[in-house]
Amino acid sequence: MTAVTGTVFRGEDLPARERFDCWRELLERTRACEATSAHADDFRAELRRAELGEVVLFGTSFPSVRFRRTERMVRRADEGIYHLSFLQEGAMALTRGSGRTETLRPGDLHLVDSSHPYDLRAFGTPTAGGTQPRLSGVGMDFPAALLPLPPHRLRALLGRAFSAREGSAALLSQFLVGLDRQAVTLGPAEAARLGTIAVDLVASWVARELDAEAAVPDDTRQRALVEAVRAFVRRNLHDPDLTPAVIAAAHHVSVSHLHRVFTRHSEDGTTLAAWIRAQRLERARRDLADPAQRATPVHAVATRWGIPRADDFSRAFRAAYGLSPREHRQRVLTALPEAG
Repeated sequence: MTAVTGTVFRGEDLPARERFDCWRELLERTRACEATSAHADDFRAELRRAELGEVVLFGTSFPSVRFRRTERMVRRADEGIYHLSFLQEGAMALTRGSGRTETLRPGDLHLVDSSHPYDLRAFGTPTAGGTQPRLSGVGMDFPAALLPLPPHRLRALLGRAFSAREGSAALLSQFLVGLDRQAVTLGPAEAARLGTIAVDLVASWVARELDAEAAVPDDTRQRALVEAVRAFVRRNLHDPDLTPAVIAAAHHVSVSHLHRVFTRHSEDGTTLAAWIRAQRLERARRDLADPAQRATPVHAVATRWGIPRADDFSRAFRAAYGLSPREHRQRVLTALPEAG
């Protein structure tokens, strides 16, 4: 499988005086702005950049930097790009035009666009040992035309700090963090599909903030619902009473609607019940292969992942993987090299 197009930058791989310029050039491919740093002479940063169709995803960690997009830069070239960022560590002070300055802290989301000037000061958090202060986060850049809401509707949101600790903002931020971890393993088709889902989640989030859900197309709302359901299921796999009815109630939809939407937007038409079962079995399979858990009884592993009946677990495991849970554990652990 061909991997998704991407770049991984680690400052330590370059001479000290080249690091900042290289890191800045990677960001400026989609975020055209002036970047300056007091640490430019020895800039210790990391950046992971992945192309997900028309969406560019990145995760980065760096010392304090100032980013400025001026009126002149906007007039000279405006690509019509939205820039979404989720701050994980550090702090930011964001000023749009001559407006007020917004303070962003870890756990906040913010959205800006390439059509308006801004001044963003990013402050790293002091680290142990007196090394450079660090700021980290994930973000995505995408054409404004992909968002099914006209730009004038979003003006009230641009540049503001939004907590990503609950609701659709939390779902969006968690999706981006997970996507950043897995991006290098994705093939182009899967990457493009996940890029579309990321934009759907942005649309769902901004529509909720604007009380404009009716303006979002049905397909966009449905894909966002499916991702919300998947996140809910992953958090509750341990519960043996996790059923489609429980999930539907938690998302304020009917069971029939949930089944129809989930199956329609699953890559291979998988039903919700089948997907839940596969998730449980995969986590149990992983735990059975963990040497640190070799003393944990098989039935305890199954119960941990919401399958309390031993016969049901053994039968489903064999159907999925072609051998019993005990055989899988023995085969994997026997193949491991002995410690020491």
